[in-house]
Amino acid sequence: MGTVILATSMSLDGFITADNRTAEVPLGEGGEVLTQWAMDDAAGVELLGKWVGNLGASIAGRVTYDTSLPWWGPNGPSGDARRPLFVVTHQAPQDTLENGVYSFVTDGINGALAQAQAAAGDKDVVVMGGANVGRQYLRAGLIDEVQIHLVPVVLGAGTPMFDDVGRLDLTTLEAVRSEHATHLRYRIERR
Repeated sequence: MGTVILATSMSLDGFITADNRTAEVPLGEGGEVLTQWAMDDAAGVELLGKWVGNLGASIAGRVTYDTSLPWWGPNGPSGDARRPLFVVTHQAPQDTLENGVYSFVTDGINGALAQAQAAAGDKDVVVMGGANVGRQYLRAGLIDEVQIHLVPVVLGAGTPMFDDVGRLDLTTLEAVRSEHATHLRYRIERR
């Protein structure tokens, strides 16, 4: 079984979206700066490709799915790699993309993790794109590693990642600086 990883882009002050999110602006006003590294930064793109190489499946919340689908299309967040994405939701959508990589899980985070691990085999499972789902996995003690793409911006407001998750003792595994972010990997130490 692979590693269960929480991966997110984050501002220096701990926000994973800017303030004033809407359906048209899912990362909030000015929040697109948080993902610029994944598109405009050669070192960041290379690192992302390396990490996707060991990706077996991903997990996201319904809000992330709904707001990201126009950019992801049927291939999902892993692009041409087409790794399965398990969406934690209370209710599956009526309409889905033909030939999409999406599965909708209505029995909670444990059910989504079990399905993702079965699909991933020995590869990693990444919990991504959503503070609510990410916090649930952290509180439940189901995350092995945290990957933060730390963007050099202070947003001042937005969606905080680590609210109400309790203490996390971390060991640094990797720190890579690129033009638009510092990419950090931490192992969560079990107490």
